[in-house]
Amino acid sequence: MTEMLNGTDFGGISVHNFSEKIMEQVVHFHVMKLNEGFFLWVGSAPALSNLAVSMSSKYDSMPLSTLVMGDPSNTAANSLAQRLAKRTKKQVFVSYSLPMTDSSLSLLVENRIKKELELHPENF
Repeated sequence: MTEMLNGTDFGGISVHNFSEKIMEQVVHFHVMKLNEGFFLWVGSAPALSNLAVSMSSKYDSMPLSTLVMGDPSNTAANSLAQRLAKRTKKQVFVSYSLPMTDSSLSLLVENRIKKELELHPENF
């Protein structure tokens, strides 16, 4: 497999990584831009503990969303995927691998994603 640099386009898929210290915890973000959507992984350690997908529907103003894998009682990935699909009008895959101990952490993480969307919309 060919090594890819941050932001490199390879076969219709581009990769963008960024990190931020949020509430004394380093949070990593990994975005893979796809043809008609993107995959977003959020976490502090390399783990894929859940995966949700969301996409717009012509029948409802709120995008459809489902958990593909993971604990159904943890709705963070599903909720984030749905809000990002609504905002970007794209199909969104989200893996949210942070502990759900503090709701303010989730809000700050989402705000950081929104900031990155505004600064670098070409990566989503």
